[in-house]
Amino acid sequence: MSKFLIVGLGNVGREYEHTRHNIGFDVVSAFVAKNGGFFKTDRLAEVAELKWRGKVFICIKPTTYMNLSGKAFKYWMDKEKIQLENTLTVVDDLALPLSALRLRPSGSDAGHNGLRDIQFTLNTSEYPKLRFGIGNKFPKGMQVEFVLGKWFKEDIPLVKHKINIAVEMIESFAQNGIERTMNMYNKKAIELPGEQL
Repeated sequence: MSKFLIVGLGNVGREYEHTRHNIGFDVVSAFVAKNGGFFKTDRLAEVAELKWRGKVFICIKPTTYMNLSGKAFKYWMDKEKIQLENTLTVVDDLALPLSALRLRPSGSDAGHNGLRDIQFTLNTSEYPKLRFGIGNKFPKGMQVEFVLGKWFKEDIPLVKHKINIAVEMIESFAQNGIERTMNMYNKKAIELPGEQL
């Protein structure tokens, strides 16, 4: 039975809940909820195990804070004996517009502290990532506040819609493989249903 590790990146603590930087947590939580799983506190992470279409998913939200995400990633990958190519890390991306979701088999940390720590811990950038575009609508010098801030009210419906699509992408990644899933989703500009011209 194939086994997958789904890693949502974020920070623990009430003040970080549902911020842009915690979108990885929100996507993985939505995937687990959709498939009837639940999280329990375990070593270095909140962990949920679930089965879907004959596959096993170990879903984690590291409790190490963003800068030490690699510790939780490596611990659970090793413990569950999961191949690196069967991992998927869900992460916020400032360089992508809010309308974008991008799946890639590898790629640099792009200045993201969570990815940087995973890359450092694993000694490779060759692991799959699902990047959730958060846009860059912030005044000069306000990047940190923007990333750690809550979504603008007008963006919330699109964010919720995108979370559902990201969940579909996780399922497709496991079912159809990374190449096919990239072809299906990467080029789409994501809009709310009914908004297309």
